[in-house]
Amino acid sequence: MSTPPPPAPDLNPAMRNPVMLAAALALFDNRLHDAEPLLRSRLKEDPFDVAAIRMMAEIAGRIGRYKDAETLLRRAIFLAPGFLAARSNLATVLYRQHRVKDALSELDTLLEYEPDDVGNANLRAAAMGQIGNYEEAIKLYEHVLNRASKHPKIWMSYGHALKTVGRQSDSISAYRKAIKFAPQLGEAWWSLANLKTVKFDDADIAAMESVLGKNDLEDEDRFHLHFALGKGYEDRRNAKTAFDHYAQGNALRRAGIEYDAGATSAHVDAAIALLTPEFLAARKDAGCPATDPIFILGLPRAGSTLIEQILSSHSMVEGTMELPDMPAIAGRLGGIEQWPQRLSTADADTLRRMGESFLETTRIQRKTERAFFIDKLPNNWINIALILTILPNARIVDARRHPLSCCFSNYKQHFARGQNFSYSLPDIGQYYADYVRLMRHVDTVAPGRVVRVIYEDMVADDEAQIKQLLTALDLPFEEACLSFYQNDRAVRTPSSEQVRQPIFTSGTEQWQMFEPWLGPLQEALGNVLTDYREG
Repeated sequence: MSTPPPPAPDLNPAMRNPVMLAAALALFDNRLHDAEPLLRSRLKEDPFDVAAIRMMAEIAGRIGRYKDAETLLRRAIFLAPGFLAARSNLATVLYRQHRVKDALSELDTLLEYEPDDVGNANLRAAAMGQIGNYEEAIKLYEHVLNRASKHPKIWMSYGHALKTVGRQSDSISAYRKAIKFAPQLGEAWWSLANLKTVKFDDADIAAMESVLGKNDLEDEDRFHLHFALGKGYEDRRNAKTAFDHYAQGNALRRAGIEYDAGATSAHVDAAIALLTPEFLAARKDAGCPATDPIFILGLPRAGSTLIEQILSSHSMVEGTMELPDMPAIAGRLGGIEQWPQRLSTADADTLRRMGESFLETTRIQRKTERAFFIDKLPNNWINIALILTILPNARIVDARRHPLSCCFSNYKQHFARGQNFSYSLPDIGQYYADYVRLMRHVDTVAPGRVVRVIYEDMVADDEAQIKQLLTALDLPFEEACLSFYQNDRAVRTPSSEQVRQPIFTSGTEQWQMFEPWLGPLQEALGNVLTDYREG
């Protein structure tokens, strides 16, 4: 029997207030600019109206101001401990800040009061997946689906978890269930395509084209369908139609995000100016001396998952996931106007504590006592100055792939989050060029600190490259690294099914049939197009 919750607040009087009714309607219509002043006026009249506080938190959450949302929700719960809806919102906000441990604590409280609540159980399943407890997540999804068997998005989330642990046929069935209940759910169609092993038949193509023709389709469903159809037509070697769908999906996605390629270039300029031999020499004894982190960085779709699978097949190395912790530390240093100065003036103790905080917050992801663990967040290349300074003994692997192959693979990949550079060919080309520019500078000022692995070389002679990689990382050779595809660990990235097979060469040339449309990408890449291998 569940523990009775504290008395719930009586929200009826507040919600009968005409201002609150108008604010609720504005929120329903996503007219945040109308809802906010209404709620502010209500809270000026009654600062203790927990319904208004919760609605203000909803506005903050929708625009990504999660810390503000958290502050408001904690106030609402302080004023009304029995306000379970606010506590549920708080768990969601914490989850979106990657504070999974805190989110689970709130969910434990909620499930104690309401053990049969489907929404909270679903969020708990997602949180369990975030910390790598996929078997528990799968059990929770199955528990939820016993009560909400026709909920398409839960079937889709269940499919994601099944895919991660290698249960591909079950994940396909789950995605198909989601599509059965919601044929317009573009993300479910894309999830099938994103397995990379499913080829759509004529009926699938016709179904997606039919849905895409509807005028009332949400943009999010529309761009997912375009990406899925791009994959479908690419499998049929219809390059023009495939590219048209990729281009439409990317254009829709690009219109809904903010990305400034110039800001990335400015960040690289600042990092290069900061990273001098003198700067590094002055801090050689600063930072956290831990040797256990292995960073695999570069661009997405450059072979980082393959390298992680190889290394995590070693008895001394644990694979985790793409960890958000280093970007979080970087974020606390501020933007490009602030972080070089803050990093350059930080004393040894501050640098050490920053490195220790990375080890502390990533501990929840580690399930074994192996000597080393991997963080394979590709975008950590942009945080290389921070890594070198706060974790001077960390191992760093740069996964690099032919620029046209890598960049176009990013262009045709819809990422669940992040990677905002990837929805425009010029943006991708400039991002790749900036990445090579910064890593080339690191090779100059810190020679030998970064181990570079060229994807095409790995594909051409995997045994020699694997042995060379292990030697460079000072790891003894183990035969298991050669049969990495037999490793049954969970893999969350789009390459999850590919790294469960022996290395194949076809993926290195897929971009070539799209070359007639890649002029903007080639122009943005410039000289990097031909000298990308150079250190």
